[in-house]
Amino acid sequence: MLALENVEVIYSDVILVLRGVSLSVPEGGIVTLLGANGAGKTTTLKAISGLLKTELGEVSDGTIRWDEVSLIGKSPQDIASLGIVQVMEGRRIFKYLTIEENLRTPPCPGDTKKDLDKVYGYFPQLKIVRHKLSGYCSGGEQQMLVMGRALMLHPKLMLLDEPSLGLAPVTTHEIFEIVKDINSTEGTSILLVEQNAEMALSLSQYGYVMENGRVVMDGPADKLRESPDIKEFYMGLSALGEKKSFRMVKHYKRRKRWLT
Repeated sequence: MLALENVEVIYSDVILVLRGVSLSVPEGGIVTLLGANGAGKTTTLKAISGLLKTELGEVSDGTIRWDEVSLIGKSPQDIASLGIVQVMEGRRIFKYLTIEENLRTPPCPGDTKKDLDKVYGYFPQLKIVRHKLSGYCSGGEQQMLVMGRALMLHPKLMLLDEPSLGLAPVTTHEIFEIVKDINSTEGTSILLVEQNAEMALSLSQYGYVMENGRVVMDGPADKLRESPDIKEFYMGLSALGEKKSFRMVKHYKRRKRWLT
């Protein structure tokens, strides 16, 4: 359904952030995009959703296609109307509106009451606090809210940016279980940006690893989970207690093989 080929993104006409990024998300699939802070993951999502324009960014090369329709140059509103919805990092909410008022904010394409019932079915906690000001809700409730608000738009593809950020492990597990349910029940495709590599790869069918604006590794999620490099970079430290970049790990392993 979604295909990026050799995408480059530049900010303010001078800062090259993405360098030849290619990836795809199949219909009904869950794909994870891994990488350290500053690797270009959020920029990739904004290139897809059209939000680059709000930050003086633009796609300077490559193609982004959704069911053979080019997304480059389209407004965020037009892209959202195609069924592509981004859930941004940091839980962007209207904090002086109640939970339910937030959910009613998007121009919903269907029966609002029916859609609200569906959201409350996935997120029962939101129904309990639906009349509470969202700014006074917990981080977990706010994350459920922004995901529920995205569901109100009937997404075909949901772009999830760091949904576990700042959440307790129990809440994180609950959020990821709901993501799995949405994918299986609604058939919604998911492109997930996440720092929790273990949990993200356990949820996904395929994964990409980004570093310095490039895709440096990709493959089936189960194989990525077993990769020594992924384990070392995302789940452990070097012998000296220093965390190593993916490129450093690969360079070291190549050098070691050559020496032996």
